[in-house]
Amino acid sequence: MALRKAVYLTALAVFIVAVALFIHYGRSIWVPRYQQVLGKKTLQDAIQEYGPAAEQRLQQRFTQAGLSYPPQRISLLGLKQERSLELWAFDTNDQATFVHAYPIQAASGEMGPKLREGDRQVPEGRYLIEGLNPNSSFHLSLKLNYPNAADWAQAKRDGRTQPGSNIFIHGKAQSVGCLAMGDDAIEELFTLVHRIGAEHSEVLIAPKDPRQHALLTLPVAQTPWIAERYRELESAFADYVVPASRP
Repeated sequence: MALRKAVYLTALAVFIVAVALFIHYGRSIWVPRYQQVLGKKTLQDAIQEYGPAAEQRLQQRFTQAGLSYPPQRISLLGLKQERSLELWAFDTNDQATFVHAYPIQAASGEMGPKLREGDRQVPEGRYLIEGLNPNSSFHLSLKLNYPNAADWAQAKRDGRTQPGSNIFIHGKAQSVGCLAMGDDAIEELFTLVHRIGAEHSEVLIAPKDPRQHALLTLPVAQTPWIAERYRELESAFADYVVPASRP
């Protein structure tokens, strides 16, 4: 009897662990089916549900930064090594001001740009936000325009036919080539981009902070086109002067 009970408890524990792992890592499988049953949210549904609390937090951040809300436009600076996504806002004089640094909860891969489908790399370069997804498997998400024209052109020169796709900034804390920000952060970013318009938002992603480190010293920069991209990123990041003390 004791042995049977021990076997039962062990099997139950294994089952519970398996379910927990599936819930955590199998979101791309079960979330779409869950949405099919309950119905998908519209963009307006998501804004009504998450927007009020998110905008209250955003108002506080902008007030602390000495800015009015909403801004004219924004830039998001993704720093892979530092695991940070900085929010910068532009006022009516087109002056960039630091607002907040969101910690990146998860980002797979290593330094260096994304090259192909399935390499688990987070892209590096200058990107636009081309869509807002209120039905993401990872809560909410912002879709980047990777691969952009420069990525496609380089892929063709290299003979790469599948440079990858579907790169997002999203919620939760797991990632395969995307930037996972956690739910509170993505609710703020999602709401902010919706408020000002995706066309007034851009995203810069670098392997490490170009304002603190010379990107051309990285081993991957020995490849000529990567070195050129890093020069472009160093030039772009120079427009964002880091304040002496960040909130």
